[in-house]
This record gives sequence, C-alpha cells and structure tokens, in this order.
Amino acid sequence: MSVRETTVSVQAPVDVLSLLLRELRFESAAYRWLELGAPYRVRFDHPGLRGVHIVARGGCALVLDDGTATPLGEGDLVILPGGDRHELRSPPAVDSLAVPVVSGLDVAMRTPGTRLRIGASAADTVVVCGAFLVGEPDHPALRGLPAVIHVPGGSGLRPYLDALSAEAFDGGPGADLVMARLSDALLVRALRHHAQTVDRPGWLTGLRDPYVSRALAAIHADLGRQWTVAALARTAGLSRAAFAARFTERVGEPVIRYLQSARMQRARTLLRAERATIAAVAARVGYSSDVAFAAAFRRHVGCTPGQWRQSVLGVALPTD
Repeated sequence: MSVRETTVSVQAPVDVLSLLLRELRFESAAYRWLELGAPYRVRFDHPGLRGVHIVARGGCALVLDDGTATPLGEGDLVILPGGDRHELRSPPAVDSLAVPVVSGLDVAMRTPGTRLRIGASAADTVVVCGAFLVGEPDHPALRGLPAVIHVPGGSGLRPYLDALSAEAFDGGPGADLVMARLSDALLVRALRHHAQTVDRPGWLTGLRDPYVSRALAAIHADLGRQWTVAALARTAGLSRAAFAARFTERVGEPVIRYLQSARMQRARTLLRAERATIAAVAARVGYSSDVAFAAAFRRHVGCTPGQWRQSVLGVALPTD
C-alpha cells in the first residue's frame, strides 16, 4: 500500500495522551504496603477498582481469572486498566492452588494503617498495592488497553516507585495526597512506556504513529466538528484510502466508528450536567439536530438521552 504524504502545514501536536486521560477522569485510590509470606493467594475483585501493584521486594505472580499468569520481580509495576479480577500468588503460581484465598479488600478493611501482613510470619515479598477509578468506564480509549500493563523494573520508573513505596510505608501527614499525585504521574509514565513497546492495535499504538496521532488529536480537540474520513485524512497528511487503512490497522477499528464512540462518551458526560439540553449536547458532539443525535444515541447506548440521564441522575432532561 503506497502512502502519499502531503505538504500541508500541521499545527504543533496536541498532547493526545493528556487529553484522553482528562476525558477518562482517572482518580487514584488509597495505597497499602502489603507484606507477603509464602505460601499465599491474595484476591482482588472489588468492582470498579483498577489495580496497581508495585513489587518493592521479592517476587510473585499475578494471575487473571482466565489463568493468564505474569511473573513479577523486584521493581516491576503492573496496572490493570480494565479492573480484571486477579490474584497475587507466591511462586510457583501453579503450586499455590491449594493455598486458601484471602481477600485483599477484607484484610485492608479490618487492618488499621497502611501496612498489611498476609501469609507466613516471615515476609519474603513486599508489594505496594493500590487502585484507581475511571470516571468514564465506557470511553473508547479503554478498549485499546490490554488486561495487564506490565512495566519491568529498570525501565526508568524506579524513582516514582521508591517515592510511592516510601509514602505507603510511612503513612505520614498528607501521605494520601502525595500518593495520589505520585500515582497519577506513575500511570502516565507507565502508559508512555507501554505505548513505545505495545504491538497490539489500540489508541496507544495510534499515538505512536505520526499520521494517526494527528487525527486522534483533531478528533478529541473538536468532537463537534463535522468530521469526514476525507477531512481527517487531510489533517493527518495522507490520502483518504491510505489514512482509513492506517487508522484501522493502528487503532483496531475504523475511524468513523471510533469517532462515534468518542462522541457518545462525551455526550454521556455532558448529559450529567443538569441544565444541559438535548439540542445543546447534540451540537457539542457534532450533530446538526437533536433528532439525529437521539437516534444515534439510542443505537449506541440502547435508550434515548432522556432515559439514560434519568436512570443515572434520577432527573428529567430539559428539552429546550
């Protein structure tokens, strides 16, 4: 497939990663210093929480419910952006199946402070465990993230990991605020690292492509514009056919489908504002009429904008 580059001038690149993270509305939750003595099996399955684990000392295995196991060593970071249920097991993971399962959340709820102890009295592994919430769990960008983002030790994140571990261990005044800020920075750095190493299609792979990233920046900067494939191709600096194929290959779905999903996500955010009207929301997300917007919303979400908002907020939606 030939790629025709154009000589159109392109504005300074928009920080698409920051744009998307703001749209996703990540919010860090509390961290705990988890001391583990083999044998152990610690389960994490609280709905809505996206897990973060940092191996401060020793090693363990992270095992998803489908049996996928990721060995973890000292300095490793793992993030579960989809909130998949999982366990931390003492190695070897397969030999720990007979070990009773302990709920990480239950232990945290009944233990004061930030230091938790599970398993044998002699702790050979220490893991800093935390989580974050996603304000927009249906955002199309989440579809492009794997179940587990694994950043090996030695990847340049050690200063963040050490600082976060120290705050989780010491738990001094203001520790929660410091950990939240460190966690935000760590999440961004982890996504950057993953974007440079990922092979599977998704928006992180799209960000690495200079042509696709221009289109992603344009879409998220102005969802209300009447975008077409041809217009986005011009923005990217490619022919229409080359751009359409390249976007699908990098992101994993056609550009128009991605655009529609992004618009519906933004629409749901706007509909949470009590004074928003259907017409106002429609215009903000690129629809020339509230009728067309309502039809598209029903196809995507399964109900009308008014019904969706009433189910979420318990209030009727203004219509004018």
